[in-house]
Amino acid sequence: MMWNELYNQSNQPTLEDVKKFVNNKLYNELCLFLENTYKVSPKMEYSKCSMQQGWNIKYKKSGKSLCTIYPVEGYFIILVVVGSKEEMEVENMISSCSEYIQNLFKNTPSSCGGRWLMIEVRESSTLEDVLKLIQIRVKQKKK
Repeated sequence: MMWNELYNQSNQPTLEDVKKFVNNKLYNELCLFLENTYKVSPKMEYSKCSMQQGWNIKYKKSGKSLCTIYPVEGYFIILVVVGSKEEMEVENMISSCSEYIQNLFKNTPSSCGGRWLMIEVRESSTLEDVLKLIQIRVKQKKK
């Protein structure tokens, strides 16, 4: 069953519902990384966007979006925006990413808001690339 059919706008899922639906350890790894590294909490929001309608999970740090997660049965899609400020740094490191991420980056047009990468996370190598992109987007504070 589709996520937006299970949980419509008037039926908000819990974070545990998301975890059960996605049922993928990579989702848990991502959430732990974001929460531990950036000291942020997930926020559920409902999107009417035709691309990925339904409840999603947003992570923000100091008002800046880290990512948005869209639950899919067995995996998840993550939106990472590569802004114009980060574009050069990403271009310099993209060759170290998987072929999937390289092709996605190359084929995603750049707009005034940057490149909006909708990444299907099904493999650990993809998650590793996602974490690199997020760390470029929002730098970690040095201890």
